[in-house]
Amino acid sequence: MLMKRFFDYFDERYRDSILSKPPEDDGPVITISRQTGCDARQIAESVVDNLNRKYGISKWKWIDKDIIYKIAAELNTDALRVENFYKGIELTNVSEMIMAFSGNFVSDLRVKKAIRDVVLSICKEGYVVLVGRGGVSIGHDIADALHIRLVAPFYWRVENVMKKKNISLEEAEEYVIETDEKRHNVIVTFLDKKPLTLDYLFDASINRNTFSINEIADLVTLMYEKKVVRQITERRKV
Repeated sequence: MLMKRFFDYFDERYRDSILSKPPEDDGPVITISRQTGCDARQIAESVVDNLNRKYGISKWKWIDKDIIYKIAAELNTDALRVENFYKGIELTNVSEMIMAFSGNFVSDLRVKKAIRDVVLSICKEGYVVLVGRGGVSIGHDIADALHIRLVAPFYWRVENVMKKKNISLEEAEEYVIETDEKRHNVIVTFLDKKPLTLDYLFDASINRNTFSINEIADLVTLMYEKKVVRQITERRKV
């Protein structure tokens, strides 16, 4: 059932109906942005489990990379094309020519619009924990939203990446630095103008080095209740 709903986001008519919803019906949504090596996917999964169990429902889900493959299918292009947009890798002139001759050329503008439309429709329909993918900037106007950022000391994250990917210290350092920059750029890409800082986008930043995955999931669940559930409850009283 959840997978069917996920595929529905890529049906243009269905997505248009979601995008045309009145703002007061948007959400609820939780976005998790993260520095590299902060275990965001595991935390998102635990938050979803918390919310579904606490409210006795099965509505909540979490989404990460699945978006890339479905957007690629919609644009009739390779998933690598969408992945490269997220990574900030520009096409070479030769690559553009090959894609143009093959009939599979997809501009950055089309990829950006497809990502924005799909991510925004997911956020507007609600009951989703969205990991990365520019969610914090694309969904920043949704009132019933909680925006979390995961951070940790650089070398704590490097060590975490070394263990998970089984790579050397130097490789992990390079990976963390490059991935941090790409994730920052994705967030900025979907903002109307380039800000001096991204801090204002987030309701809270949590140090992964200080708390375990389950502890952070519990904190996020509590903050969701303190902000979003409270807002929804107060609106219903009016």
